[in-house]
Amino acid sequence: MNDFVHQRRTELLGAYVLNHLDDSELTAVQGHLEDCAECRRTVAELAPVVRALARVDADDVTVPTHLEELVVQRVDAQRGRRRRAPLLLAAAAAVVIAGATWWYLRLGVPLEPVALAQQAPGVTAEASLVPHTWGVEIKLDGHGFVAGQTYRVAVTNTNGNEVPAGSFIGTGENLMHCNLNSSVLRANASGFVVRDAAGAITLSSTFPQR
Repeated sequence: MNDFVHQRRTELLGAYVLNHLDDSELTAVQGHLEDCAECRRTVAELAPVVRALARVDADDVTVPTHLEELVVQRVDAQRGRRRRAPLLLAAAAAVVIAGATWWYLRLGVPLEPVALAQQAPGVTAEASLVPHTWGVEIKLDGHGFVAGQTYRVAVTNTNGNEVPAGSFIGTGENLMHCNLNSSVLRANASGFVVRDAAGAITLSSTFPQR
């Protein structure tokens, strides 16, 4: 694939992770991602941006003005048009994440990244945890969950019991992001598991103990 086509596909990655492409553009980007490891890495890096956007009310977020200046400076400092689109995407990600982080901190809601101890072949995912007074919320993003298949999620408590936290439908290679809730309090939560339709573990995580 020539550099021009690669650039055009790269420019669509932001809209791709936000599910804002029409059918022809979506097909083109999906085909490109099958052959381009660089763009697959970019999509994976943009996944946290989608998660941040999903939980931020634009009316409640004020991003410090110096961030806009920093974005412009960093983009202008780079030479060559070929790198401009990826840089703009990365810069936009920095601004959105900064705004979302500020919003969460302002509300006093900590966002805790959690490491995934087990992932089924073909699945790429990341997760974070939000403790609430009523239980815990898991924010899960990922690719590779079998399209159309139902996955069930449970939070494991310190006694080793699995407490249901909801379910989701796999989206194949399309980016999947969802929020899952359990009544297990953070102090009593030791991890979570995602099971496929047959009950096999697709993902698992052990939470750091407090």
